[in-house]
Amino acid sequence: MSEPASPPSSNEGRRPQDLDPAALARQQRRLAGAEPPWLHAEVARRMAERLPFIKLQPRRVLDATPVLGSSQELLREAYPQAELLWHEAPGPLLARAQRELAPGWWQRLRGGGAARVEQLPAQPAVDLLWSNLALHACPDLPALLAAWQASLAVDGFVMFSCLGPDSFVELRPLWAEAGWGRPAPDWWDMHDLGDLLVQAGFADPVMDQERLRLTWSEPEKLLADLRALGGNLAPTRFAGLRGRGWRQELLRRLERLRDDQGRLVLTLELVSGHALKAAPRLTVAAETRVSVDSLRSALKSGRRGG
Repeated sequence: MSEPASPPSSNEGRRPQDLDPAALARQQRRLAGAEPPWLHAEVARRMAERLPFIKLQPRRVLDATPVLGSSQELLREAYPQAELLWHEAPGPLLARAQRELAPGWWQRLRGGGAARVEQLPAQPAVDLLWSNLALHACPDLPALLAAWQASLAVDGFVMFSCLGPDSFVELRPLWAEAGWGRPAPDWWDMHDLGDLLVQAGFADPVMDQERLRLTWSEPEKLLADLRALGGNLAPTRFAGLRGRGWRQELLRRLERLRDDQGRLVLTLELVSGHALKAAPRLTVAAETRVSVDSLRSALKSGRRGG
């Protein structure tokens, strides 16, 4: 399913995705010592299949999710001549990225490897900013999108993916009946994300939505995969410690997810999108102040259009 984003909306009465800070911190520590989930590699591959349809050949590519995004090799294969950069927010994942992505002497000699961007906005600007399956774990999405927009050169583009609000929808009645709160945060939906992109200054955002049907043979395997994907970050999650009796009750309830073929079934909603950074529009008034960078970008864009 693919459609252009709707015009900006006020989002009045709409809360952005709320995340439990303590749960998010635990998630970061846990994932920093684990292999990237299998799902991340699959989604990265699907995203990379769309790159040939974009005419721009970026000279500088920034991977904003290098540790868990499983995208470094795909980006290098798609743009072998580009300068590959990475950025990771401060925390456990940053320490892992510094260990794994620091180029060795042979890579430095050949000009390979990936250089670190310490903070956003990236300077100098990049032509492609890439983020795979990370936005649903961002506590301040509007601020991050604004930093992304400021990191891009004019005519550059952003490409991203994340979980949508209908992920794990089958768990909601199970949790509600037991009084366990929500099994997952109330994530931004596809149209809201498109609006946020426009509000951040991006042009022509296009959003895609896809639903995956995942199956398991045993509830223990289902729980292991949910934990690998990050666990429950909803602020309404149960805050105390869970006992052995609760786990047994959870396993019993999960048996209700079996289909006609005896498989446990959950739905995963994937939301992805891309958007451009257009040349800034200069307004004329009795007195107009224009930054040198904005004027230079507008002049370059005008020459290309001519």
